[in-house]
Amino acid sequence: MTENPYDRPSDPAKRHSAALTDGPDRAPARAMLKAIGFTDDDLARPIVGVATTWIETMPCNFNQRELAQRVKAGIRAAGGTPMEFNTVSVSDGVSMGTEGMKASLISREVITDSIELVARGHLFDGLVCIVGCDKTIPAGVMALCRLDIPGLALYNGSIAPGTFRGRDITIQDVFEAVGAYAAGRIDGAELHEVESAACPGAGACGGQFTANTMSMALDFLGISPAGMNGIPALNRTKGDAAQECGRLVMQLVRDDVRPSQIITREAIENAAASVAAAGGSTNGVLHLLAIAHELGIPFSIDEFDSIAARTPIVASLKPGGRYVATDLFDAGGVALVARELRKRELVHAGAKNVDGRTLGQVADDVVETPGQPVVVSIETPIKATGGLAILRGNLSPDGCVVKLAGHERVSHRGPARVFDREEDCFAAVKAGAIKPGDVVVIRYEGPAGGPGMREMLHVTAAIVGEGLGEDVALLTDGRFSGATHGLMAGHVTPEAAHGGPIAIVQDGDIVVFDIEARELRLELSDDEIAARLRDWSPPQPRYTEGVFAKYAALVSSASEGAVTRPPKT
Repeated sequence: MTENPYDRPSDPAKRHSAALTDGPDRAPARAMLKAIGFTDDDLARPIVGVATTWIETMPCNFNQRELAQRVKAGIRAAGGTPMEFNTVSVSDGVSMGTEGMKASLISREVITDSIELVARGHLFDGLVCIVGCDKTIPAGVMALCRLDIPGLALYNGSIAPGTFRGRDITIQDVFEAVGAYAAGRIDGAELHEVESAACPGAGACGGQFTANTMSMALDFLGISPAGMNGIPALNRTKGDAAQECGRLVMQLVRDDVRPSQIITREAIENAAASVAAAGGSTNGVLHLLAIAHELGIPFSIDEFDSIAARTPIVASLKPGGRYVATDLFDAGGVALVARELRKRELVHAGAKNVDGRTLGQVADDVVETPGQPVVVSIETPIKATGGLAILRGNLSPDGCVVKLAGHERVSHRGPARVFDREEDCFAAVKAGAIKPGDVVVIRYEGPAGGPGMREMLHVTAAIVGEGLGEDVALLTDGRFSGATHGLMAGHVTPEAAHGGPIAIVQDGDIVVFDIEARELRLELSDDEIAARLRDWSPPQPRYTEGVFAKYAALVSSASEGAVTRPPKT
């Protein structure tokens, strides 16, 4: 009697994909999959999605195709069947200062949604998300949380620093050189030399900008195997790490270890502490709020303030410090930061990592390079408190984020210079119209009003490049790049498009930053503010069709992570 090929029992680890591939009723699905090379044996194994955000518009994700092959090899060797797919990415650095930058934060939601769609549509048993440029990192984790199937995220690694006239430089230096050129401090030949040297190959921006801030946060969340994110993009061991991720995800699938068991409230607190301790990007606030939202973990922006207030800065990383991500890797890695924070119980040492260890064990296992200058002892920190603060006050009743690393100012009082678009502000900076003492206000750049909450690095770097970094303050309902430094308040909420007080600020109004009091204040009476708000009317939407309009209609406040939600019924 001929053996029935459909009598093979399902692998118990095929918790989802068995419904797609197993039994005679699924013959049409198997027929289509066999057309691209999958065999009966392949389809009998657990199916693991391998998501990439490879794209030819930036160096940040450019090595992901190669890493995906190594992840897939690891999955196959461990008894699984990988299925690779890709989604979009938008380069902050390339689109910065243009209308295209509005697509960046919106892409976080599109990436999350698209990974979810592919994983749900093809009933994956597990998932590896290879991430790189800024929004791909939280997006990959948000998708893992939303799906809650066994999986992990792997950061494809940091770019090496460029070399200019004997010193290391990053993309931050190029943005600041634009301001220096506009001010006549350097000539066109020098600007071109900086531009041509800053980015020597594949990998995401090298300083503790948003990509490396979130890469470190993923180690502290436990959703990335400890130490693997920090391996630079072009380091010869990065491929080996990717292959190990493939092996590891199969162990997670077999054991049914899901993201909700790794990313707990304690893990979110650990990640927030890492942002503070490394002087990281204010975007870390936005993205960790969004990740917590996906798992229903209560976490507010005010908790970032309390965590940062008790967490010293122990890593000297650009833009506030001296070193870049490749230097941190050479020093011993992210676990050095965990080790120092653990000394004062500023992290939850028992929080789990997908590699099976706890954060405390990761800290214990770290191998420090003797004499490394990147991470200092917590007994002698770079700064006694962390790299950000949350301010409220009559100008930002629902809160805003201020970066404290990279400058020493804790107060500023000055007249407002108000702009309704980033481009208008940049033109004023180039024209020399911003003066010492001014408070630059850029509004209608929030999640809904922009839409898309653009980063203001084009402006902030130009201000620094013109030599005004220590004399000017800036506030916006948009965002800042992790490369921004100086006294800047971002994520001002409610945003202007929703009738927040930032909408009624006028040129010459006096604005006060008071960091110690945690206040952003407009020197107007409550009655005057209320009267101006009564006379205010919302502007017409900048987009009425397409993805930008959909996003504007569904996005929440920046104080809630700027996540999209179904409309209320």
